[in-house]
Amino acid sequence: MKLAPRLAVLLTALAVTACAPQTSTNSSSDKDDKTGTLRVWLFQEVGNKPKEKVVDSVVTAFEKAHDGTKVDVEYIPVETRAQRVKAAFNDPASAPDVMEYGNTDTAGYVKDGGLLDVTKEFGDWTESKDTDPTARQSVTVAGKVYGAPFYVGVRALYYRTDVFEELGLEVPRTMAELATTAREIRAAKPELYGLVVGGAYTYGAMPFVWANGGELATGKGDSYTSAIDSAAARKGIKAYTSLFGDDNCPAAKCAGMGGNDTITAFAAGKAGMAIGGDFSHAAVEAGKVKGKYAVVPLPGVKAGSVAPAFAGGNNIGVLKSTSHRTLAVQLMEQLASKKTQASMFEAMGFLPTFGDVREKAAAEKPYVKPFVETLASGTKFVPASPAWSEIDSSLVLPTMLQEVISGKKDVAGATGDAARKMDEAFGSAG
Repeated sequence: MKLAPRLAVLLTALAVTACAPQTSTNSSSDKDDKTGTLRVWLFQEVGNKPKEKVVDSVVTAFEKAHDGTKVDVEYIPVETRAQRVKAAFNDPASAPDVMEYGNTDTAGYVKDGGLLDVTKEFGDWTESKDTDPTARQSVTVAGKVYGAPFYVGVRALYYRTDVFEELGLEVPRTMAELATTAREIRAAKPELYGLVVGGAYTYGAMPFVWANGGELATGKGDSYTSAIDSAAARKGIKAYTSLFGDDNCPAAKCAGMGGNDTITAFAAGKAGMAIGGDFSHAAVEAGKVKGKYAVVPLPGVKAGSVAPAFAGGNNIGVLKSTSHRTLAVQLMEQLASKKTQASMFEAMGFLPTFGDVREKAAAEKPYVKPFVETLASGTKFVPASPAWSEIDSSLVLPTMLQEVISGKKDVAGATGDAARKMDEAFGSAG
């Protein structure tokens, strides 16, 4: 789902937490009023005014096109969304018609009966054909569509151009070169982390798993099985955890770091490299390294390949309890349209989920290019299971990483335990 700094943008390092409500009336309205008030919940950003301006423009046009219709937008804190959404699912009278939600929450919200199946409308929507595959996957559960992608975010490799030039280093082309380069930086400049990494940085670690052919889990629907203990996944975990040491990023300082911590360190000039998102751009620009860094896609195992990144982001959905189905779906489409996504990119830096809109954004803002390349080369998503929020909020994967980093367990032991915990969650999600 979301991360921060960049006016609070996207997607999650760790805390996409247990947002899905545990109970629900599963109530579906049989009304489809063509006038009245549509209630909308959107997430409150750190700097919300630019977002409000874009949304106000959409609302004004929508109300003008639909006589007798009013749109009431409320911005809700991301941190308290779990309680608000649970209450909305259980009490249709208090529920919005349209809602922004984190893309890792989809399966849980569907299981709890809160989101409307908009498969037909999404298929009929002319713009939907240009939605990128991973974004489409983030609104899909068991082959049915439950919303429209709103924006996407991915991570790439930030590096210090001045440090590389001073030390005569080449930009790493493989993961092996990445590790070697990190250690060279640390050896030459002990005051710097080579590549700053975090033991609580799940989505910084996952590209190492995916690049080595591993997966978080296999299956679909309610029948997922953990794959984090496979040979390929273990190879990726070993590669990532090997970066925690005095020769790169000392475990005592780095084991507890999350994604924001690593970007903070890089922006403050304390690291030669970092794995950060398009949403990290503003924070880095505001730091000591402004003008002294560049970004490239995170390299994969083979030269010329790109490590698959986690595609986070947010979606816009319609609640099943709406009494304005047709209007609510139309408003969802307007809020998630190409025009709105282009405006949101300008206002907030949110990466569009439409390939053509994203290419245009990259042409206008060069800093976006490596992230667009990363998306184009193929991204990954979390298992579309309602169990994911439990796995995420109970810190199964960070715990696994930290057990290896601390030496408490070897890779086989830690991944085996994590797999068991994941399978327990998958088993109880049905």
